[in-house]
Amino acid sequence: MAETTAETPVEGVEEYTTETPEAPQEYTSESMASRFGDPQPAAGTGRRKNAIARVRIIPGSGQWKINGRTLEGYFPNKVHQQEVNEPFKVLELDDRYDVVARISGGGISGQAGALRLGVARALNEADADNNRGPLKKAGFLTRDARAVERKKAGLKKARKGTQYSKR
Repeated sequence: MAETTAETPVEGVEEYTTETPEAPQEYTSESMASRFGDPQPAAGTGRRKNAIARVRIIPGSGQWKINGRTLEGYFPNKVHQQEVNEPFKVLELDDRYDVVARISGGGISGQAGALRLGVARALNEADADNNRGPLKKAGFLTRDARAVERKKAGLKKARKGTQYSKR
């Protein structure tokens, strides 16, 4: 069996270099963007309190489908609708994506917060180079870790004890 040394070339390799070869034209980011178009579909998961939102964004006309209902049907409160739309407003991408979401657990406010985080993460995944900075600056990529404190033994609630009575 012949050993390969520096003097004997290996089959199929012309020359060893430290430089990486150029990527073929078919794999460059410009060609991928033209191939798939802009904007691109993406997905994200958002959590807030006990609510979990699984979100998919698809290039479209701004339609919302949350557990099979529209945005106005699922969140009748205008404050929650604004909260959920904030990532699109910051990036000025109104009516460029359709949103499909499955939300479970928690209450209305927690679900709205979870959906906002899920939408922001999906937008970040769709175009991290352009979207990450404004979303991070607005605080939409941070998970709000506040949750209800657990009830302790011997107390009525998490911190409320029984009232002292002298007589």
